[in-house]
Amino acid sequence: MATYLYRLGRFAFRRRRLMVFIWLGLLVAGITGAATLSGPASNGFSIPGTESQRALDLLDERFPQAGADGATARIVFQAPEGGKLADPANTALVKSTIERISTGPQVARVVDPFTAKAISADGRIGYAQVSYKVTAQEVTPEDQEAVAEAVKPAREAGLTVEYGGDAMQVQQEQSATEVIGVGVAAVVLLITFGSLIAAGLPLLSALIGVGIGAGVITAATGFIDIGSGTPILAVMIGLAVSIDYALFIMSRYRHELGTGLEPEEAVGRAVGTAGSAVVFAGLTVVIALGGLFVVDIPFLTQMGLAAAFTVVIAVAIALTLLPALLGMAGRRVLGGKIPGLRGGDPEAVNGKPSAGRRWAGFVTRRPVAVLLVAVVGLGALAIPATDLKLGLPDDSTSAPDSSQRKAYELLSEGFGPGFNGPLMLVVDTAGSADPKAAAAGTADVVRKLPDVAVVTPPAFNPQGDTAILTVVPSSGPSTDETKALVEAIRDAPQVGGAKVSVTGSTAFNIDISDKLSGALLPYLSLIVGLAFILLMLVFRSILVPLKATLGFLLTVGATFGAVVAVFQWGWLAGPLGIEGQTGPIISMLPVFLVGIVFGLAMDYQVFLVTRMREEHVHGAAPTKAVVDGFSHSARVVTAAAVIMVAVFSGFILSSETLVREIGFGLAIAVAIDAFVVRMTIVPAVMALLGRSAWWLPRWLDRLLPDVDVEGEKLRRTFEPVVPADVPEPELVSR
Repeated sequence: MATYLYRLGRFAFRRRRLMVFIWLGLLVAGITGAATLSGPASNGFSIPGTESQRALDLLDERFPQAGADGATARIVFQAPEGGKLADPANTALVKSTIERISTGPQVARVVDPFTAKAISADGRIGYAQVSYKVTAQEVTPEDQEAVAEAVKPAREAGLTVEYGGDAMQVQQEQSATEVIGVGVAAVVLLITFGSLIAAGLPLLSALIGVGIGAGVITAATGFIDIGSGTPILAVMIGLAVSIDYALFIMSRYRHELGTGLEPEEAVGRAVGTAGSAVVFAGLTVVIALGGLFVVDIPFLTQMGLAAAFTVVIAVAIALTLLPALLGMAGRRVLGGKIPGLRGGDPEAVNGKPSAGRRWAGFVTRRPVAVLLVAVVGLGALAIPATDLKLGLPDDSTSAPDSSQRKAYELLSEGFGPGFNGPLMLVVDTAGSADPKAAAAGTADVVRKLPDVAVVTPPAFNPQGDTAILTVVPSSGPSTDETKALVEAIRDAPQVGGAKVSVTGSTAFNIDISDKLSGALLPYLSLIVGLAFILLMLVFRSILVPLKATLGFLLTVGATFGAVVAVFQWGWLAGPLGIEGQTGPIISMLPVFLVGIVFGLAMDYQVFLVTRMREEHVHGAAPTKAVVDGFSHSARVVTAAAVIMVAVFSGFILSSETLVREIGFGLAIAVAIDAFVVRMTIVPAVMALLGRSAWWLPRWLDRLLPDVDVEGEKLRRTFEPVVPADVPEPELVSR
């Protein structure tokens, strides 16, 4: 592979204008497509194969009038202290508010609290149910603003009026705070290279790649339903890996220039060696993200494929566009030094021992002690993960000062915690001799179950073969008692031949958690198995891939522990801007985080250990190969990790809960994996394993193709081209 990539790098260098023209053309096409073809983003998702989804599908078929997929809003009214909603003045305010809301173009109907008898026992709190003709993602900001304007007169007259529900969810937009990561990346690149040109080229190539990826994904929203968080997550991952991949190739290019090679030859060597690591690192990320299809949740598959697409673009950009840009810059990447910054060759090992060499020496001299401290520390950080609770975002996790959060709390106060998570029972009476008796009998059975507060009378469709019951639990939506109630309803015996299905947001939450839990083992088996084979190809070893996988498990455990401590327990909630918004972790986060973290963990494994293997292949003793390889790559890996942490951290300030939790989880995961697992545990284990780290059975060695990631064939095939008039490379101490 190194030989092919060497030739590709030189081709891109020689045809630099053509390469730049092609990529800029793709960027323009992507931006044009996003501007002209894009459609509305989707906030909904389906869970094929679950009872909740089957119930909704049945309603769509037989009872479309129920509007089960339509958006809903709840307008909650509270009378002033000492008053009641039934007071004539308050009643008039409630009715006038409802009349204004009902004039909205997308509003199907509004049921006022007096007609529905939706008044609390003390008479102070009531709610109006608003049903829309369209789904939640089709409710426009103008529709939401109309509700906000409609409640103002009642508020000004002294009533407390708040609103919530999926129709009132804030439309998610790309936040300007996410550029923070790009700014930090620019600073880190400047410190690493000490040159504006050397720092600017990785950023430029990364931004072009992310622009193309985001443009294509946004344009695709005009043809398929794509979740609102999908483009944001694709940009998050694409930007981070794009900068990192370009950083590694840029660093190797400067290193090769420093040895006296001509720019074209240096580009070929950089792409042939560092580019090989980029290809395999990118493949592990793509495998991890693309493997999400085994979970069989379209929303999750879509996010994984979109992010994988941006990673593919990042790899292609690093192997073709960056060499073309380097061809335009030539040796100027060594110049343009910024006063006060050392810069130089970040892979140089000459001069006094670098911090990386000193750290590697420390770890390899005391491998057992270092390994013990690191593993125990990560184990302690993973302890909160034992309390992991999964759920879906709702109004209870909205900002404390938002109307959605206040409406949620008022409903809990007036009607009980379970009122915010009602269950919808779909009764299929098509096979019943007496449908009405079967539905009524079902309601009677459910009323007798534990933790049931209210069961509404059955409402039939016009054909009389399907009925809907609403069940309000006594407990909150995310409690164990409510989950037990859902299971009890599903296990209850049929009445009169009627088939009962449970759906609604609470049942969806339970079903998606169960489905994800069942899919986690097959998913892990798939990505770990494929990645293990890939790493065996790269490292020609069995123990190195095994060590990489075990290190990944440590990273995941510690990451989940940190996520639970912050987003579920509320640690550091204030500084992170999520105070008052803690609750269960989003159900799809664990499997999605596992996939991304695995891919990124293997990135640093490949980049760090390939340099160790390169030294080993070139004849260094085991411990010396570890120290020398670590010294070559430590500064670059550190810069890459800091950049990735910065990019992901910028997304913590997103207004979308899933994006915020993934941003935090990935930032923590990269920091743990890069600095504790890969740069501490890995050299310690490699020192303990010695030569056995590179052991591979002979029969397997003959079966596996030689991909030559370390570029040994380049050394034998292509003699270095060192011109006589090139001065000796400057020695830069670090």
